[in-house]
Amino acid sequence: MHLNRRSAISATLALPALARAQVPWPRQSIRFVVPFAPGGTSEIVARTVAVELTRQLGQTVFVDNKGGGAGIPAMQDVAKATPDGHTIILGHVGSLAVNPVIFPNQPFDVNRDFIPVTMVAKVPNLFVIHPDVPATNFKEFVAYAKKNPGKLNYGSAGNASAGHLAMEYLKLVTGMFITHIPYRGTGPAMTDLLAGRTQMFSAGTPALLPHIKAGKLRAIAMGTPQRLAMLPDVPTVAEMGFKDFETSQWYGILAPAGTPRDIVKRLQEETQKALKSNSVTERFAADSAVGGGGPPEEFAAYIGQQQRIWKDIVLRAGIKPD
Repeated sequence: MHLNRRSAISATLALPALARAQVPWPRQSIRFVVPFAPGGTSEIVARTVAVELTRQLGQTVFVDNKGGGAGIPAMQDVAKATPDGHTIILGHVGSLAVNPVIFPNQPFDVNRDFIPVTMVAKVPNLFVIHPDVPATNFKEFVAYAKKNPGKLNYGSAGNASAGHLAMEYLKLVTGMFITHIPYRGTGPAMTDLLAGRTQMFSAGTPALLPHIKAGKLRAIAMGTPQRLAMLPDVPTVAEMGFKDFETSQWYGILAPAGTPRDIVKRLQEETQKALKSNSVTERFAADSAVGGGGPPEEFAAYIGQQQRIWKDIVLRAGIKPD
């Protein structure tokens, strides 16, 4: 009888914890923060997945573009958010692997104040130039840039954006000198590129393919190890004599530290399901993007690997915020 009473008391005490663990999620709309202005690859990836997550979860997953400041304000916002699974952020190579090196005094720690949820997508990097530049291919462009140091400008979505990093890496290996013009997102940078006010740009395929097909931009190289099937005549940088050169854009979901493990697991599973849906796979295939969806531990390990790789590149290239 004594043992039964003890068991009953233990069971009663455990009920509040059990109830907390089984609180339905999501209970409200989910804010999906993108640390860039509208119009870039990051927004395209986020919105594609958000639409499918909204359908699956029965709650609105809305994209909140919070550009500027190399993504630091957006990251700080999410780091301070209530860790209940209703605020998440799209992390990428700049915010997770490069900013900790070039901005050592960030008001947060990317490895301590966030929980990796899952990889969402890897997107091939393209290098493009405005048609007015007197070069028809990669080798001609490098030769022209070297003969005219400082004459050319390239735009990016902002300091530590994937395009900024890809271009600085390319400048490092080729010895070109091209001036960096940071913008508050891919959209504004593309406006000046298409108008010929800047001459070169690097971004993911979703933002660039329509303009390449329309003849408004000239693709001269790929950052991936292999050529793209949809652009078979565009060589890789590695093919052009720069062995092992590789740069791509990758995006993943993170939640504030302290988010319950069961919510993180559910979010990862729902994202994986979304990435396998027809709407997402068709959109990603059109942009040559490769979907992710793996467990949090796998994404965390990938972030660690990228931090080691890009720390070396940043130090060798002397990349600094402009």
